[in-house]
Amino acid sequence: MSFISYLINGLSLGSVYAIIALGYTMVYGIAKMLNFAHGDVIMIGAYTAFIAMTQAGLSPIIGVVIAVGVCTILGIAIERIAYKPLRNASSSLAVLITAIGVSYLLQNIALLVFGETPKTFQSVIKWKGVSLAGGKLNISGETVVTIVVCLIIMAALMFFVQKTKPGQAMRAVSEDKGAAQLMGINVNATIALTFAIGSALAAVAGVMYCSAYPTLSPYTGSMPGIKAFVAAVFGGIGSIPGAFIGGLLLGVIEILSKAYISSLLADAIVFAVLIIVLLVKPTGLLGKKIQEKV
Repeated sequence: MSFISYLINGLSLGSVYAIIALGYTMVYGIAKMLNFAHGDVIMIGAYTAFIAMTQAGLSPIIGVVIAVGVCTILGIAIERIAYKPLRNASSSLAVLITAIGVSYLLQNIALLVFGETPKTFQSVIKWKGVSLAGGKLNISGETVVTIVVCLIIMAALMFFVQKTKPGQAMRAVSEDKGAAQLMGINVNATIALTFAIGSALAAVAGVMYCSAYPTLSPYTGSMPGIKAFVAAVFGGIGSIPGAFIGGLLLGVIEILSKAYISSLLADAIVFAVLIIVLLVKPTGLLGKKIQEKV
């Protein structure tokens, strides 16, 4: 039973990584940018929900909705102010450095506003969960809800990208920005929408993560953000199903490593698995090999 319990907890943690990784992979797939400030958007979303619930006394659902709204606006603002001017930069290094700068900016603003003392996050999920096998297997409400939310987000995102006009515009911009613009697609609005969706997902992930691990600080989003990026690369960055699978696998590997090997070595094992996968398949599990004409 302990293995099944670890596996379920791994899927729960992996679901959070998958939600964050979906934001990474969408932005990279559409705008060809690595938004390393994405992890700190998670932290802002969690703080927003925390304030809404503790200071304003609002219900958890309203708190989550406000967090999603704040992070959506924040994502659009980051894209317009920091990334849009560099979209045609000759070097991708400029965008990478800017993303790191935005990340530290958000962290330091959070330090000034909230302080460095960690807060105890009140779970937005009041359901205690289920008990199976005569009480031998207990699954928390946070675990069940996180997995279900991840599956719903994955299905909704696939439907949006495949069946709606904005989603088809995203796919067109991903293939060729110039050709998409000639066909009448508003490239700027499409990229802004991508950042908005990714940041909204980051808010949901931040609330789910802090509900399961109830400690909130200005650095809360740093490590989950890095691991979610690893998950996106693991599954094949730019691939929505790849980000989903990569996140789930990464969560399971991390939890099983902590349970059966060492909690101190779990992070090292996660990154080692990534290195092995990339050595065998550099594009990730579901990534497509891109042929460039010379």
